[in-house]
Amino acid sequence: MNTSADLRRFAVGRSLFRAANLERALERMAFVQADPIRSPARAQDLTLRPRVPGYRAGDLEAHYPVLPIEEDFFINYGFVTRSLQALMHPRSSLTPTASNRRARAILDFVRDRGSVHPRDVDAHFAHGRVTNWWGGQSSATTHLLDLMHYKGMLRVTRRDNGIRIYAATQHGEGPVGAAARRAHLDGLVDAVASLYAPVPASRLSFLVSRLRYAAPQWRGEIKSALQRAKSRFDRATIDGHTWYWPAGEDTAVVEIDAVRFLAPFDPVVWDRRRFEMLWGWAYRFEAYTPAPKRKRGYYALPLLWRDRVIGWANLTRRDRRIETMLGYVSGRAPRDRGFKPALDEEIEAMRAFLIGER
Repeated sequence: MNTSADLRRFAVGRSLFRAANLERALERMAFVQADPIRSPARAQDLTLRPRVPGYRAGDLEAHYPVLPIEEDFFINYGFVTRSLQALMHPRSSLTPTASNRRARAILDFVRDRGSVHPRDVDAHFAHGRVTNWWGGQSSATTHLLDLMHYKGMLRVTRRDNGIRIYAATQHGEGPVGAAARRAHLDGLVDAVASLYAPVPASRLSFLVSRLRYAAPQWRGEIKSALQRAKSRFDRATIDGHTWYWPAGEDTAVVEIDAVRFLAPFDPVVWDRRRFEMLWGWAYRFEAYTPAPKRKRGYYALPLLWRDRVIGWANLTRRDRRIETMLGYVSGRAPRDRGFKPALDEEIEAMRAFLIGER
């Protein structure tokens, strides 16, 4: 791999694989970031759509109870494979602990009932209100349920109209000894690098630093894990930047001759600085930006054509139709003969994805 064009093809081709089915895609990715906004669909569904043939919006939530995955926090909140989750737990350094009176009472309540809706726990305990992460007020019971889930005392069994339904759980013993601990950390670094590679050196440091959320009990050892990763990963220096990816991968990927609408949190576009380095323009997620200040739209989806992200799309579902508003960095659509039919094919694929929503 010698040129920026090689790098772009590798970045797109290795990430936008086609899996045999949903379970195989999740196994390969290990983590899919979640977001509650549905415009036109939730981020996790938009991320899985181009990788799973026949995928429909809502499939992940519908099949979640029988898939070998869990809701948990990795470098962000989302869905992780159980093998990846096992590398993160137990988060033994965190509160609440089993000796916490309120947590113990809730845990006993959940065990007695098998699974619970947060409103039932809140109605039983009525712990009052607390200030949440965003400065507003929320139920103290709901806040404690979130902490217990993050700690690994509870798991999400399913969703009820978007609300987590919890059951009690218990993780196994953590790694014993420094060598085993390093192996767990190296496994976490490999997982994050595999998902977002190729990664420039500065962004690899950023990505690995976010593992403090996945394994806060080992945050003091993360810098050492980063140095070990740099010594074992493959690398190339292109245009003055050193890029890293997991060792042994074939970098001669086949170019994707298609248009794809990507989720704002898709691994291809998730790191905004890496995005600018690869495609030469700044993409911003503007759902939380005041409407008058938005440049590209509330939920603009990056528009990929072959190995370049050339613009964005805002999609709206109207009954069985999809309204599409497109924007291009250059100010106009590509003149390539194959672009228009590829775009039409992607719009139709998006329509099928949304109309089949559960």
